[in-house]
Amino acid sequence: MRFGVPQMTERIIPIAEARYPTRPPVIPADAAPASGLLLDTRGRRLHDLRLSVTDRCNFRCTYCMPKSVFGTDYAFLPQTSLLSFEELTRIARIFVAHGVEKIRLTGGEPLLRRGIETLIGMLAELRTPQGVPVDLTLTTNATLLARKAKALRKAGLHRITVSLDAIDDAIFRQMNDVDFPVADVLEGIDAAAAEGLLPVKVNMVVRRGVNDSQILPMAKHFRGTGHILRFIEFMDVGASNGWKMDEVLPSGDVIQRINAVFPLAPIDPNYGGEVAERWRYQDGAGEVGVISSVTRPFCAECTRARVSTEGRLYTCLFATEGHDLRTLLRGNYSDDQISAAIANLWNQRSDRYSEIRSDATAGLRRIEMSYIGG
Repeated sequence: MRFGVPQMTERIIPIAEARYPTRPPVIPADAAPASGLLLDTRGRRLHDLRLSVTDRCNFRCTYCMPKSVFGTDYAFLPQTSLLSFEELTRIARIFVAHGVEKIRLTGGEPLLRRGIETLIGMLAELRTPQGVPVDLTLTTNATLLARKAKALRKAGLHRITVSLDAIDDAIFRQMNDVDFPVADVLEGIDAAAAEGLLPVKVNMVVRRGVNDSQILPMAKHFRGTGHILRFIEFMDVGASNGWKMDEVLPSGDVIQRINAVFPLAPIDPNYGGEVAERWRYQDGAGEVGVISSVTRPFCAECTRARVSTEGRLYTCLFATEGHDLRTLLRGNYSDDQISAAIANLWNQRSDRYSEIRSDATAGLRRIEMSYIGG
């Protein structure tokens, strides 16, 4: 076996796999062993890994998987295209050797992946080069959380993040577009908290004129619960959500609205590269956060890599193409060779989409968020 890209025999590629552009990674012949620290061209370290475990979701949120695109005839990836639990664990182990300390399971909706608890148990065994367990988290819409929280915790999951875009039932049903009730999401949050998946983080995507009326009601509901509510600016992820700049409510406005009723004070990030700006209630009732990818880009401190459910590596949430790790995983390649390919890609990384967002970039065909996770 020579270093480089394997010679491929001709085969039929399912159309679902050809949906997004990809290219095979290069394996450098002179690569050094993993040192536990990778830096890109801007000096950003590799710290976080998002692993998508499915491209399917049972919601049809208008900003992520609108029915007009993801209808009943939409061709999701076949099971054979998805990375197996063993393959996901193998790739995660290689990333951890390169300095990843936090792994987040995403989708689609990750709890739809059958046997997800088994994967969590496998990932929970991973240790950093310093011997520290990896911080293992998961993002979910909570439709299955009430029944799965106990098993998730038992398997080794540390924390959980729940997507909830309104506390008003009618608005929430309209946004998820499958008529799913708020009460069931709240039940899932309670179940997660009861099992010790703490702190529970609750993410609300804010879309001006759609659900921004829910900012204060959401703040009121989660104050004093110990849960951390975070407001996310409506982003131009993918090409199917009809993104318009005038529908973005700046995070600064969100903080002003809350501060006018519940005075806030800024607090330091938990670690370098944390995407959320943190604020605490001055009366001690907890904290809120804002994620401002549009109005206050944090590209300069981004430490995230993303791997799609079929094994494509993306070094930016707004990427236009990925790098095919699955070919290496399923080929006659060693962990050292795959490690070298990943290191080479990260060392060359220069992504800064949110810093250069413009009318010109708006026309790019970006990867859908449902494919690589938020």
